[in-house]
Amino acid sequence: MAKIHIGISGWRHAPWRGKFYPAALAQARELDYAARQRPSIEVNGSFYSLQRPDSYAAWYAATPPGFLFTVKGNRFITHMLKLKDIDAPLANMLASGMFALPGAVRQRLRRRSDRTLGREDPRLERTRRCVLLLR
Repeated sequence: MAKIHIGISGWRHAPWRGKFYPAALAQARELDYAARQRPSIEVNGSFYSLQRPDSYAAWYAATPPGFLFTVKGNRFITHMLKLKDIDAPLANMLASGMFALPGAVRQRLRRRSDRTLGREDPRLERTRRCVLLLR
């Protein structure tokens, strides 16, 4: 039977301090705390820029066994390059250390133009391992 993991999108949200997070909790411990409240978290920073391998390793170390991450694919590939000439950027994203985290990769597509992509579209061949979110 398939398992569904319901988590949160990111863990660094100032409005959550004193509400979701205890008021006295140090910002550096927010991931550790959130990972003990929910079974999964989405890494939002990877959408805006490539993350460093040591960041992925630290996030993994800060979470309990069995915890899952969803790494958000980089917007440079979908929003700026529009899935064209993505070999080097995709290789950089995949080599950034993201697979050190257990879980999935979610590639967010642009609002209108990418919604019409068919399942066999050659532009999607390289991102086959990604979970796609169509908005």
